[in-house]
Amino acid sequence: MYESNIDWILALACGLAGIGIGALGYHLLNANVARNQKVRQRLAETELELNQVKDSLNDHFVRAADLVASIQRQSRELEQQLALGADQLGQDQQVKRRLHSENEEPEPDEALDTPRDYADGGRGTLSEDFGLQRGDEQNPAQPPRY
Repeated sequence: MYESNIDWILALACGLAGIGIGALGYHLLNANVARNQKVRQRLAETELELNQVKDSLNDHFVRAADLVASIQRQSRELEQQLALGADQLGQDQQVKRRLHSENEEPEPDEALDTPRDYADGGRGTLSEDFGLQRGDEQNPAQPPRY
C-alpha cells in the first residue's frame, strides 16, 4: 500500500509542477502582450495627434489664403478709388496716367517660344553632321568585300 501512495504523491507533485510551469509561462507571455498593447495604444494616440495637427495646419492655410485674397481685393478697391479720385479731382495728367496704368492688368505674353532640344540654324548637337569635319576627303567608308 505504501507503493500506491508514492504513485499518487508523485502524480500529484508532477501535476502541481506542471501547473506551476504553465502559470509561469502564461505570466511571461502575458507580460509581452501587455507591453505590446501599451505600444499600440501609444501609436494610436500619436496618430490621432498627428491627424489633429494636420487638420489645424490645413485650417491655418485656408484662413491665410482667405486673408490674402481679402487683402488683394481691398488693394484693388483702393487703387480704383484712387484712380476715381484722381480723375475727379486731380489735374496732373502724369498722376492720372500712372494710376490708370497700374489698374490695367498686364497681358500674358503669348509670343513665348516653346522649349526645344536643338539649336537654331540646324547646327546643334542633334544635327546629323555634328562633330564631322568638312573637307574634300570625305569618302564614305566601304564595307570589306569577301
